[in-house]
Amino acid sequence: MPKVDLHCHLLGTVRSATFAELARREGLELPAPAERVFADINSRPPDPDLYRNTRIPMPQGPSTDEPEVSYSLFQVSTWIRDVLRDADDLTRIVYEAFEDAHRLSNTRHLEFSFDMVPEHLASLGYTGTVQAYAEGIRMAERDFGMTGRMLAAIDRSGTGEQALEWIRTVVANPHPYVAGIGLDNLETAGPPERFAAAYTLAGAAGLKRTAHTSEHVPAAQNAVTCLDVLGCDRLDHGYFVLEDDAVVARMRDEGIAFTVASTTSRRSWRPWRRASIRAMLDAGLNLVPASDDPGLFPTTLGHEYRILADQVGVSREQLTAMALAGVDACWLPQEEKTQLRARFEREIADLEQTTA
Repeated sequence: MPKVDLHCHLLGTVRSATFAELARREGLELPAPAERVFADINSRPPDPDLYRNTRIPMPQGPSTDEPEVSYSLFQVSTWIRDVLRDADDLTRIVYEAFEDAHRLSNTRHLEFSFDMVPEHLASLGYTGTVQAYAEGIRMAERDFGMTGRMLAAIDRSGTGEQALEWIRTVVANPHPYVAGIGLDNLETAGPPERFAAAYTLAGAAGLKRTAHTSEHVPAAQNAVTCLDVLGCDRLDHGYFVLEDDAVVARMRDEGIAFTVASTTSRRSWRPWRRASIRAMLDAGLNLVPASDDPGLFPTTLGHEYRILADQVGVSREQLTAMALAGVDACWLPQEEKTQLRARFEREIADLEQTTA
């Protein structure tokens, strides 16, 4: 089935082999081979007392597949960021992200988020960084017939003023492939209203908006704030909207698109994630499967679809609707979006004929 991926962090797409190569080049000593580090990523959940009374029961203990030695998602992401040396490295990881999405999942459109330019790449500046990323997208368009867009990500552990300054840079240097902004990092680190000024500026400049929400804070209110204060066009995760029936009804009635991922670096939370996605689907919410950090979990968008089919009980018809909902929620210009949807509909119809 053709697919789109609307929730994907660039650093989280990097191949273990690429990371190993770059780490050797930069003299970064790893505690284990890169492939082993990636396989043993297992972020620890927050205080379990926060989650004792959630509607979908939250596991309180470790999962059965936790490794003896764990590496946090944030630590590994930092290592990856630190071994990126120049524009060629940035172009490479973007191109490889698209290549893997195309080859492993039949992904036709990919939207990834990128962070502020780290200090060791300051010589590139924002413009040089975005140009390097864009070159990777252009190469993927040429080689795989894909399309792509970028989201400038706000780190919610920072201040509102830092976020505003970052988005000022984005707005002052428009690029056709930078379609919007997002808000990531642990939801408990920063409430969405802290970033209202940055989101207002982005909206005034015509940028689309999304945010991670109702993922770590066990309440629906942050999702409401993301819509009413930040002006979000779609939402990332959103599982805890299930805590409030009125919010669920609003989200259903307004057709708000949620990008959801069955796999997370918090291994003990995976059963809860999947049960929440099932409940969101049963409530009539508009869900779009996503890969999130496919290189690091590890997973693929195709694997996420298989989890939904095999473990969550999502029907073929529902998966088809999700794939088309992803096209509708993507941030391509309307003409390209219309063409992409028509292409999906034709290919899905052909698939249904061949499997009938």
